[in-house]
Order: sequence, then C-alpha cells, then structure tokens
Amino acid sequence: MNMAKERTPGAGHEMAHQEASAIALPEVIDLDALDAIRDKLIDAVEDGAVTVVASAVQRVSTNGLLMLISAAETARRNHNEFAVDAPSAAMLAAIDRLGLGAQFSGMMRP
Repeated sequence: MNMAKERTPGAGHEMAHQEASAIALPEVIDLDALDAIRDKLIDAVEDGAVTVVASAVQRVSTNGLLMLISAAETARRNHNEFAVDAPSAAMLAAIDRLGLGAQFSGMMRP
C-alpha cells in the first residue's frame, strides 16, 4: 500500500519533458505537406519541449506559418518550450512579408 502512495501519477513522464523533440521541416511547406507536419507537431507538443529545425525551408505557405504559431501557443499552454531553430532566409522573408514577426519573435533561434 505504501508503494502506491509513493508513486505519483505521471512520474515516468518527467524525463520526456526535459528533452526537446526535434522536427525537421521540409524544403516546401505547402498544403500537401501540412498534414504530415501537423501530425508530428501534435505528438511532439503533447510530449514536451519542441524544436523545429527550419534551415531547409525554401518555400512556406501562410497556413504552414499559422500552424507553427498554433503549435507554439499549444506548447505554451502546456508549459512546454517551443523554438524554431535556424530559420532559412526564405522562411524569414515569408514571416516578414505576412507581418508575423511579432508572433515568431519569442520562438526564433538563429
């Protein structure tokens, strides 16, 4: 009986929250790519901190950027870190062109 009291629910998940899941974005983030990226983001955000590696991105749709903002907000609500690592020049240009700099400013890492 004492062992049951010593075991806290979710205790085995603490380590998962300390390591960031890394998700590498493809060169083209268009409507065809969104479902696969969304599925990876959903799983990763539920598990803990997330780092999105964006160095390969050559073209990104507005919906792709909005999906990243949504994932970052979900991570924040779950008290998990969300970062976009090494965003490409094309991704930075798309963010700037759409006026989304403020939404991405807290999550960007060079």
